[in-house]
Amino acid sequence: MTAVKEHRGIPKAIFLEDVDGYMREDAESKEKSATTVLQTFDEQLQKYKYMELNLVQRKKRLRAQIPDIEKTLEIVEHMLSKKEEFNTHFLLSDQVHAVARVPPTDKVFLWLGANTMLEYPIEEAVALLTKNLDTAVVNAGQLDEDLEYLSNQITTMEVNMARVYNWDFKRRKAAAEKK
Repeated sequence: MTAVKEHRGIPKAIFLEDVDGYMREDAESKEKSATTVLQTFDEQLQKYKYMELNLVQRKKRLRAQIPDIEKTLEIVEHMLSKKEEFNTHFLLSDQVHAVARVPPTDKVFLWLGANTMLEYPIEEAVALLTKNLDTAVVNAGQLDEDLEYLSNQITTMEVNMARVYNWDFKRRKAAAEKK
């Protein structure tokens, strides 16, 4: 069984419509049996499940980032609209908040991760955060599509495995009845 098309790097599983024909083709090469075909299918199934696990983890991280980006964007837009000093509460650590007086400013520091923080003019910060939010939402949608596609491929492989197993069972039963 070979993969025909790919969906963003995920190979398409081929549905075995004619198991007898597929197994006859393999029987001609005399190298494959139902056991080796099932092992090959199982390996492909495990690859799909590994891809699914990775995509679920990426989706989880992305879904956690989106609210953070939205919150940061809201705060930066608020600072852009306020041209006077204001008081705010902010989180120091879990369960610990502090009150701060924020003077009017035209610059903000954004945490980029990996121990990196950069200073941006407020307008650039809004543009960057908006772009990051839009990208994160698009990526989350693509991950949902990829997970749905992968789910279909996993189902196809599981059905193929069941059909080959049933084919082998019928073949063995027929061979046992002939004896």
